[in-house]
Amino acid sequence: MKTNNSLFKKIGIIIALLLFNISFSQNSTLSGTVTDATGAGIPGVNITIKNSDKATATDFDGKYTFTNLRNETVTIIATYIGYKTTEMNIPINGNTIQNISLVEDANVLDDVVVTGVVNPKTKIKSSVSITTLGTEQVTQSAPRSTAEIFRTIPGIRSESSGGEGNSNISVRGVPISSGGSKYLQLQEDGLPVLLFGDIAFATADIFTRFDGNIAKIEAIRGGSASTLSSNSPGGIINFISKTGKTEGGNISTSFGLDYGNFRTDLDYGSKIGDGLYFHVGGFYRTGEGVRKTGFNSNNGGQFKFNITKEFENGSITVYAKFLNDRAAAYMPMPVAVSGTNANPNWKSVDGYDATTGALQSIYLTHSVGLGPDGNVRREAVSNGMHPVSKSIGANASFNLENNWKITDNIRFSSNSGGFISPFPAELATASTIANSFGAGSTLSYADNGAAFNNPNGLVARIHMFDTQLNNMGNFMNDLRLTKKFDKIGITAGLFKSMQNVSMSWLWNSYLQEVSDDNPRLINVNDAGGNALSENGLYAYGTPAWGNLARNYDTQYNVSAPYLNISVDATDNLSFEGGLRYDKGKVTGSFAGGVSTTYDINNDGEISAPEQNVFAIDNANPTAVNYDYDYYSYTLGANLLLASRQSVFARISRGASAKADRILFSGLDYLDGNKINALDFLTQAEIGFKQKFDKGYLYATAFHSKTDEQGGFEATSNSIIKNNYKSIGLELETAYNLTDNLDLRGSLTYTKAEITSGDNNGNQPRRQPKLMYSFLPAYKFMNNKNTLGLSFIGQTKAYAQDSNQLVMNGFVIVNGFVEVGIAKGLSVNVSGNNLFNTLAITEAEEGSITENTVNFVRARSMTGRSLSMALSYKF
Repeated sequence: MKTNNSLFKKIGIIIALLLFNISFSQNSTLSGTVTDATGAGIPGVNITIKNSDKATATDFDGKYTFTNLRNETVTIIATYIGYKTTEMNIPINGNTIQNISLVEDANVLDDVVVTGVVNPKTKIKSSVSITTLGTEQVTQSAPRSTAEIFRTIPGIRSESSGGEGNSNISVRGVPISSGGSKYLQLQEDGLPVLLFGDIAFATADIFTRFDGNIAKIEAIRGGSASTLSSNSPGGIINFISKTGKTEGGNISTSFGLDYGNFRTDLDYGSKIGDGLYFHVGGFYRTGEGVRKTGFNSNNGGQFKFNITKEFENGSITVYAKFLNDRAAAYMPMPVAVSGTNANPNWKSVDGYDATTGALQSIYLTHSVGLGPDGNVRREAVSNGMHPVSKSIGANASFNLENNWKITDNIRFSSNSGGFISPFPAELATASTIANSFGAGSTLSYADNGAAFNNPNGLVARIHMFDTQLNNMGNFMNDLRLTKKFDKIGITAGLFKSMQNVSMSWLWNSYLQEVSDDNPRLINVNDAGGNALSENGLYAYGTPAWGNLARNYDTQYNVSAPYLNISVDATDNLSFEGGLRYDKGKVTGSFAGGVSTTYDINNDGEISAPEQNVFAIDNANPTAVNYDYDYYSYTLGANLLLASRQSVFARISRGASAKADRILFSGLDYLDGNKINALDFLTQAEIGFKQKFDKGYLYATAFHSKTDEQGGFEATSNSIIKNNYKSIGLELETAYNLTDNLDLRGSLTYTKAEITSGDNNGNQPRRQPKLMYSFLPAYKFMNNKNTLGLSFIGQTKAYAQDSNQLVMNGFVIVNGFVEVGIAKGLSVNVSGNNLFNTLAITEAEEGSITENTVNFVRARSMTGRSLSMALSYKF
């Protein structure tokens, strides 16, 4: 009996041990975070364990968890629309952590957006129009500048003919009234580059560079942009940086095949510890550039670094940026126009190719005059657009108890530099220019004294836009607190910014022949043979424009609380609304110019130009001390018709405050009620989104209304004030026709109209009715090589609001071929404007004398340029 009891006892122990082991082995867990290329968590990713019934989806922050697993190797499958399916073998041993980085599908763009929304959300479930561009999409359009990247985004009109910066960027028929991106905010990692997008000679794109540090670009039009960023009622374009969560890097060297440019890019990111990641990268380039300036126009680079630490309930990213770059600024240039205003014939002037020429010259390398402190100052024309930016910032996000979440994005930027470029204030025959100095005046070349004899007979009156950017630094902080209820999310935020606008206009005037091969300077003598100029300089100032010697020293202190509420009424129907209040305090001063006599060249004699030297009138500044405020709102709804189909509607209203554009306008700058400090924009939109197995289609119909209270435009020396309205349609699509052939395209139809003033009923200047892009890409030889094209075009537009002179429609054809040499190593040859099309984007003159040859000042897209790059991805 004892034996039996002993046997039962042993069996019982064995069974208990087996049950314990089984129980222990099934108490293991598998957890982790699913992220995109930037390291941002992706909510809603479906994760299954192969050959089992276990499945889950990532939460709001991209986290997932499996419990009660055995200690064994399992295969998990992660799927999400817009990304390639990822399959991984994972050995389970106790509490196992496995993070997953999804790779975007090259043909269905990244589906989770963070720009212009309070929480990351899939496109199909968002009630906004948004486009995402990854690095592959950027490469395919073969851009030569940052602004050229935006040309493939529906609804965005990017006049990128000014070079690496100083571009005019607009959205949905909203006017380009004063240059820059007045109603559209450019951001880096969720914070504005500058508080105002249209600061004269300091536009946001001048301080922005695209390089290997960027993971993707998100562009939102209308929608909630007006309530989630100041001065952005038209939209937001956000450059999102890599974080290193996806290990790897790239080194590439590119150079111009038919123009002078050499550039090297390098970036790398990796995990360096438990929950610790970093990314570092930048570029340096040097060369003349795509237009013939006669000197090294492009010289400089950028360095960026970030480090991310993940905690159990959140993360912190600290980042820094150093930008010191020089790039030529291309002003309007001589172009010949014949025919009629309605049917003009645009072509290059004899001796000046508008697709490759530039007004810069080896004969005009420096501009000398009195600086803002009254002392002699000398500036190199080769500095061009010269941004210097030193930034440091941090982004923190933490999940708190009871479904609370706090995020803070903070950055300080020390911005300065300069902008110098020759602008043609007048283009005329030699006799016309000579007679403007008095009857009998004569012209001669400054370098050898010979009489003027340029074959085309044309002379340009040059105003040198020599602007010193003393302090454009800013501080930005965006703090958000979110509370998640069952089906309701509430976000309260406070945006705080301080933006300095300190710059000096120190302009001179010159005479220069019209030539695209180092144009020579021209001297002028009166009828008695007396010299009226020195080495082409006839005025220390700009007498034709009333001598615009200026100094700006103002600061803009903005506080903007905002509230956003989202409601999931059902599983398929959601609503979102937002309200924002911007309060601005403007202080400082500005000063105009005063005439003095000064021996600038220190030769002991006072020449004709030195008898009337314009300098900053520091003794008589105008005080600035006023407030402004405005409300912005948005309300949207999204209905999910099926898992891959949705419709949305939204109405929004916001404003864009003015900065330097209203100074020097004779207003009472001590009373905000007497200043036209704000321009308002109201938008309504209805959209449809459809996903396919191999692509997508987005369509948005929009209506916008702009109440513009006027701003100063330097190139026309005038204040523009109008009201506008527009209706239109945006289409965006991508599709995989085969495993090797991908198609991507966009189309924007806009019917815009001026609704006030002398041009009431006319079409706004430079606004085409149709803009489009078509980008096919073909992979061949086992997908190791790629051939891509882009067709980017628009229909005709008017040069000015008077609707007389037409700028013809055009199509720019770009292309590239990338060939894989070895694993990770490839060579890329790209071409921009392959057919050398003369594409006019703006013109200073609004009309011509019909049926004769006219010479106007216009900006054109750069002509054909070819480049090659050798890249190694590791």
